[in-house]
This record gives sequence, structure tokens and C-alpha cells, in this order.
Amino acid sequence: MSFRPLPRPRGELSAAVIESLTRPPGSVVPTAPELDPYSEDLQLTLHTCYELHYQGFAGVDENWEWDPDLLRLRLDLENRFRSALHADVAGGDDVDEELDRLLEPTSDTGGVAGFLAERGTPDELREYFVHRSIYHHIEADPYAWVIPRLRGQVKASLVAVEFDEFGGGRGERVHARLFADLLSGADLEPGYLHYLDIVPAPMLALVDMMSLFGLHRGLRGALVGHFATAEITSSPASRRLAELARTLLPHPACAHFYTEHVEADAVHEQVLRRDVIAGMLAAEPGEAASIVFGIQATNFLEDRFAEHVLRCWNEDRSSLREPISALAAPV
Repeated sequence: MSFRPLPRPRGELSAAVIESLTRPPGSVVPTAPELDPYSEDLQLTLHTCYELHYQGFAGVDENWEWDPDLLRLRLDLENRFRSALHADVAGGDDVDEELDRLLEPTSDTGGVAGFLAERGTPDELREYFVHRSIYHHIEADPYAWVIPRLRGQVKASLVAVEFDEFGGGRGERVHARLFADLLSGADLEPGYLHYLDIVPAPMLALVDMMSLFGLHRGLRGALVGHFATAEITSSPASRRLAELARTLLPHPACAHFYTEHVEADAVHEQVLRRDVIAGMLAAEPGEAASIVFGIQATNFLEDRFAEHVLRCWNEDRSSLREPISALAAPV
């Protein structure tokens, strides 16, 4: 199994943490300076810490995963990130209202998909795929952490959705594998987190939020809220992206990833709402506010990501930190 190298630093803190990870566990870990919770430096540092719980990095001792000083630093950064998210969303405990809002029709001319449909280029769609690769390489993994924290039908129903996400037992149909196939079809590198160094903080924040929710039992409601949001909004978005892929990047693997999600996620939406969320609230009514937080935080970070991409594209510049071509192909 090959591992990707440690990422390139994006500031003082990420540079110090990355340097620490080249040394044996137990080596000095820095303390965090004051940072914008959504900054490149903080989000990359969090992402680097979280990746130790996923695939890890080439040359990094696996025992860093549970190094107590690194965990203390991560907790500090998580608390800053979590506090910022709470400050930036409305909050509340009306889960049905939040879910109903997700089902409201959206304009066909708005957002990233609207831009791409109206005047997007193949290179801009490929750029969008590069952003999303950081998300889709671990698409369903963080949700696995919530399984032992659920019981009964709630657990069984969430596992049923996860079974589909992991290809129904067939490795070639695992959704992360289908996205790797999409990348290849778009003449992009399919390797795990290959584009991490050029994907900016708005997408890292969205993925870091998933890891944050997944790793903390106390945020199980927020993770379920996030999962439901992703599945409820996925089917219509996937339909539009499949159409765009057929037009702009006609390799069949590009459209196939999205057509796979159209029907599956429409079913997942119902399972998550009726069986998982309703069952969770029946067993743990106090989780309502956490579920709402997960929904709102997901929408907030998705909106921030879309605003970043559209601002760049409307200014005729790349939304990535560097051009795709700046990254050499893996050896």
C-alpha cells in the first residue's frame, strides 16, 4: 500500500506540526497561535491531524495517531473551529423545519452547477472535480465512526445506507472508487488525496467538519444531521452534474459517478429521515439541537465553498491554490 507524502505547509503552525511528524512520536508538538478558524494554516493542520486516523502519510510513524500532545493541539483547534461554526449558524432544535428546507426547490441558474451549465468550460469542471476529490476520497468513511454509537433500528438503517456507499460489497462499486474512475476519465490523477496541496481551505473545512463530527461521540447527532443533508441534497445535484459531465467531459466514468447517486441517494434520503433521524430523536430527543447544528454547519460550509469558487471564476482566475498542472504525476 502506498501512502501520500506529508502536505506542504500553509503557515507557521502547519509547518511546525508537519516537521514534528517527521520525528518519532513523543517529539515536541507546537502550541497554536491565534488563527482565523477558517484559515489555510488551521484547516490544513486539522486535516493533517485527522488524516492520521485514515490512511496516514509516508514516513510518519503510525503511533502519532494517539500521541497525547498532538491530540491536545488537535482538541484546541477543534474547539476554535467548532465555536466558529456555532457562531456562524442560527442554531435551534426544529429538525423537521431544517429537513423541509433542504427539500425546497433550488434555482437551476444558481451555484457552481448553475455557473457551469450556463458558461462553464471543461477545465472549470475538472477544477471542481479536484476540489471534491478531497471529500470523495473519504466520502463515507467518517460515518462509520457513528455506527457503534447508535442502537437498534437506527443503527441498522444507517448501516444499510453505508452498505450502498461502500458498493454493496463490491470493491469496484465503492463510491470513492467510482470517483477515482471519474478523475481518470477527466484526465486527472486518481490517487488518494493527490490534489491536497492545491485545494484551498473552504473545501478542507467541509471535510474537517466531517472528521470532527465523526471522531466525537458527543457530536453523533451533528454527524447524522450532516449525513442526512448530504444525501437529501445529493440526488438533484447529481442529476445536474451528470448532465454537465456528458456535455463537457463525455468520458462515461464522469457521468457514471453522478448517475449512480441519483437513484441511490433518493432512497437514502427517506431512510435517513424516517428511520435514522426519527428513530434517533425517539430514543434521544435531546439530540435535536445537535442534528440541527450538523445540518446548518454543512450548509454554511458548502455555501462558503461555492462562494469562493464562483468569486474566482467570475474574476477569470483559478479557484485552486495552484494550477492543476503544477502537481507532478506520481512516480
